[in-house]
Amino acid sequence: MSQATESDVREDGVIESVSGPVVTAKDLDARMNDVVYVGHEGLMGEVIEIEGNLTTIQVYEETSGVSPGEPVESTGAPLSVDLGPGMLDSIYDGVQRPLDVLEEKMGSAFLDRGVDAPGIDLEKTWEFTPEVEEGDEVEAGDVVGIVPETASIDHKVMVPPDYEGGEVVAVESGNFNVEETVVELDNGEEIQMRQEWPVREARPTVDKETPTEPLTSGQRILDGLFPLAKGGTAAIPGPFGSGKTVAQQSLAKFADADIVVYIGCGERGNEMTEVIDDFPDLPDPQTGNALMARTCLIANTSNMPVAARESCVYTGITIAEFYRDMGYDVALMADSTSRWAEAMREISSRLEEMPGEEGYPAYLAARLSEFYERAGYFENINGTEGSVSVIGAVSPPGGDFSEPVTQNTLRIVKTFWALDADLAERRHFPAINWDESYSLYREQLDPWFTENVADDWPEQRQWAIDTLDEEGELQEIVQLVGKDALPEDQQLTLEVARFLKEAWLQQNALHDVDRYCPPEKTYEILGAIKTFNDEAFDALDAGVPVEEITDIDALPRLNRIGTTPDDEAEAFVEDLEADITEQLRALY
Repeated sequence: MSQATESDVREDGVIESVSGPVVTAKDLDARMNDVVYVGHEGLMGEVIEIEGNLTTIQVYEETSGVSPGEPVESTGAPLSVDLGPGMLDSIYDGVQRPLDVLEEKMGSAFLDRGVDAPGIDLEKTWEFTPEVEEGDEVEAGDVVGIVPETASIDHKVMVPPDYEGGEVVAVESGNFNVEETVVELDNGEEIQMRQEWPVREARPTVDKETPTEPLTSGQRILDGLFPLAKGGTAAIPGPFGSGKTVAQQSLAKFADADIVVYIGCGERGNEMTEVIDDFPDLPDPQTGNALMARTCLIANTSNMPVAARESCVYTGITIAEFYRDMGYDVALMADSTSRWAEAMREISSRLEEMPGEEGYPAYLAARLSEFYERAGYFENINGTEGSVSVIGAVSPPGGDFSEPVTQNTLRIVKTFWALDADLAERRHFPAINWDESYSLYREQLDPWFTENVADDWPEQRQWAIDTLDEEGELQEIVQLVGKDALPEDQQLTLEVARFLKEAWLQQNALHDVDRYCPPEKTYEILGAIKTFNDEAFDALDAGVPVEEITDIDALPRLNRIGTTPDDEAEAFVEDLEADITEQLRALY
């Protein structure tokens, strides 16, 4: 959160009443969404309602002990974030206060109220290399220089979107802090490495384009059956213990994105601790550097003030848009949007607004839409292209997908990864139900897969879907009469589907190799199972019993392809397919 200067702050209101995170002030000269400081301790808050002489504020810190009559100071500016080098490899709270800086200020992990700090270090110097010369013409959004922010990411210093632009009359190179001027224009505008941007306002773009490239995740069930486009939106709903957090962490670790923004919104503190402990030690599969070198974490756990959950998703999406403007592909993980909705519900109830379904505010769908609509594949105002992909976890109570947050999310997103408690209980992970999940990006991404992976990718995928659908229907009969009562061709279909589920869809997130599977290997595993299917049905047509077909020595090796190192997988599959073909044909 960018701090207000002394000249910005006016003490011009007093507290009328306090109701949890909602404070009412009178005689306050403020506008909607302005940041204010409440009480003697200066607790940060935001104006959410103005009615006559009364102003309603949601406070982003604990308000116990705050009393009527205490002063309220208005900054006259909306809730904004500091944008500049230093955001990667950082951990923020919901209003972009760096937690490591606050801990250093307090000398303790337990933070005092009213403590503030700028979102990026204002004193640290960065090596600035200009990309423009004196006499060049620049416009809003143009890149004027490069800063090596981390070992993985070059930070591109841009003309702020609200600048007019003009001719460069002075440019500096060397080491500067983020508040020093590095480029000066003929109209007097000065460009620093630091920008501010209101979190509730989307950064401008030229055009929102149709995404045609997948955000490859390394998860076979996602890349193979339910792909997400770069710039797409996805939801992962599931009950407690079904693996939402592990799925999102796997996406954050292995997704084909340049930048990762991970928002822990109202989740348990131990889950964010796991992220904070793991990410600095994990090598980035793309660059080999530390994963944190391209990651920004926003931690607003369940024990933190509830109102800050409402702002943390906007803080995260604004940071994501800033890196998108540089031409990067950004993946944003929000875990979980249900906790954000619960925060809205609490604030709404304290405002005594008319409740909607299950007590959620009537504007729940609108707020969710505003958030997800900021995702997309964009042509930026500086001519580059970049994307923001948003993956939101949803935590429906009791796993009930008919509850309002899940249903309203499904109306917005185009990819649905439904986590299943029954699969999780059977230790099938990722516990994504292939019957309930879907992706509306499949057709527009098929050209990429056929060009970059295999010509028959769509046909192989459709065969897998048809086989799994048939297996689902047969299982209903099996539960009534038993497997042995089925015709032999249907028994064989069940065996093929078992390998699809165990060797292809199931994946071990804790295995050094199997936790990430490139699309090429995903295709190879499916191809090996298809080879067994085709040869097995030929053998069945030749009169070979199902028991003999499923008893060949080569078959158990299908389950070992996923744990075979990627550089050995192609040779392993070729040898396995040859063995399957030879052993089955030897039976007739």
